[in-house]
Amino acid sequence: MAALYPKIAVAYTQVVSITVDNIMETNELRQAVGAPWTFLSDSGRKIQKDLDIQEYTDPHHDPMIPHTLVLEPGLVIYKVYNGYWFWGRPSTAELWQDLREVTRKVRPDWDLSAPGVRENWDGDRSKIWPYKRRG
Repeated sequence: MAALYPKIAVAYTQVVSITVDNIMETNELRQAVGAPWTFLSDSGRKIQKDLDIQEYTDPHHDPMIPHTLVLEPGLVIYKVYNGYWFWGRPSTAELWQDLREVTRKVRPDWDLSAPGVRENWDGDRSKIWPYKRRG
């Protein structure tokens, strides 16, 4: 099964979905929508309670209000989108722009014309990805 659903890793980013369904229902949902990314089950609703995001209009199913989080390295929240309806969810273009800005923040070599980048390339490449030393 894992071979059919590899994690999405575009430009070193990943998508993860969290549901309040049990593991079996979560896997069925994942298969039904043909999602190639990771799905996590929070049937105990720990995330829902910790973040106070209960969808109060459906007490029978007790779902979460859908949220999309764009995270920086270290799991720092860059932006939050919330909303049940189409307009509350981020578009591909918005996610693309958010990820561009996060990458620009964490990559000193984002702009190759910026002062010092060429000098680092010609000398010490420690500030240039993929040569940057990892801690």
